[in-house]
Amino acid sequence: MRLAVGSRLGQYEIVALLGAGGMGQVYRAHDPKLNRHVALKILPAAFAADRERLARFRREAQLLASLSHPHIGHIYGLEDSPSTGSGQAGVQALVLELIEGQTLADRIAQGPVPISNALAMAKQIAEALEVAHEHRVVHRDLKPANIKVTTNGIVKVLDFGLAKEGGEASPDLTQSPTVTVGDTRDGVVLGTAAYMSPEQARGQSVDKRTDIWAFGCVLYEMLTGRIAFKGD
Repeated sequence: MRLAVGSRLGQYEIVALLGAGGMGQVYRAHDPKLNRHVALKILPAAFAADRERLARFRREAQLLASLSHPHIGHIYGLEDSPSTGSGQAGVQALVLELIEGQTLADRIAQGPVPISNALAMAKQIAEALEVAHEHRVVHRDLKPANIKVTTNGIVKVLDFGLAKEGGEASPDLTQSPTVTVGDTRDGVVLGTAAYMSPEQARGQSVDKRTDIWAFGCVLYEMLTGRIAFKGD
C-alpha cells in the first residue's frame, strides 16, 4: 500500500514517493510544526503485524539514534500510526533527515571519481564507520547506493537496516533489502553480493572487518568506475 500525496501520517504531510525496497517505502514529507521536509521510511504493511519484524524496525531507530555523527543520516523520531478497527495493521515509520543530493552510485555512474574527491569522500565514510564500530554496530550493507553525497560535498552513510549490534550474524531473511545467497547454516545471507566479505557470503558471524572489506570495494569502485567483484 502506497501513501497518497497530500495524505498525512501523524503530523507529516506526504509530498512524494522517493523510493521503495525490501525494507519498505521512503517518502518526502513536510513537518508543518517545524516547517521542514523530512524522509519517512515506512515499514511494509505485511510486516507491521509481525512482532519480530516490528522489533527490528524499532531497533533500527534506536541504532540510528545512538549514532549521531555529521556523516551518518540523522533520525528525528519514530511515528506510530495505530491500527484500524478492521484488523489492518498500523503504519510504522522512521522520521529521518532528508538529504538532498545524489547517491554515490549515481555519481559513479557518471564515471570514475577524481582521486582527490574520492579520498575526501572516503575519509568521511571511514569516519562514519569508525563511530558505528565504536558503538559495536556493524553496518553489513555498505555500498554506493547507501551513501548520499550532498550538493556541497558532504557524505552521509544511510540505511542501517541490516546493522547488527555486537557483530553477530542475523538469521532474519525477511528484512533483507538486497539479496539472499547460498545455503548456509541459518539458511540466509543478508547483504549485497558485490560488496560482501567472504565470511558474510558464507553466512558466518561478522564483525567490523566486513564493513572494512565493503569500504575497500566502494573505494575501488569510486576510483575506477567499475564494481570490484562482478562474479556470482
